[in-house]
Amino acid sequence: MGARTLLIVTAVLETATGVALLFSTPLVAQLLLGASLDEPAALIIGRMTGAALLALGVACWLAREDGARRAGRPLIAAALLYNVAAVAVLAHAGAGMKLAGILLWPAVALHAALAVWCVASWRSGPVDSL
Repeated sequence: MGARTLLIVTAVLETATGVALLFSTPLVAQLLLGASLDEPAALIIGRMTGAALLALGVACWLAREDGARRAGRPLIAAALLYNVAAVAVLAHAGAGMKLAGILLWPAVALHAALAVWCVASWRSGPVDSL
């Protein structure tokens, strides 16, 4: 599976997560962390995170075709950074802070797999060659 497919999968997953965070931050927190977000500041940060993921998803979707020649490699690098950070933050939440909802460890595994896919796509050469 190449970079184009990676960009599409990332677009779908991050757009869905971003929309979920924008409209139901407490539900996402419960599913991932098994905890509620009751403070207004936590809800705002959750929604800002949702907006950022929505932006990443839209960028990946727009770059999946002809635009991927120019934007593909930087987007893959950004997705790699995001996925590695997501693994670290979520794993720390589960292992270090003992916060774990039903989707925490599947999310850690998914982000780890996406990080590996990003590395493989990056190493396969410029997106132009696809």
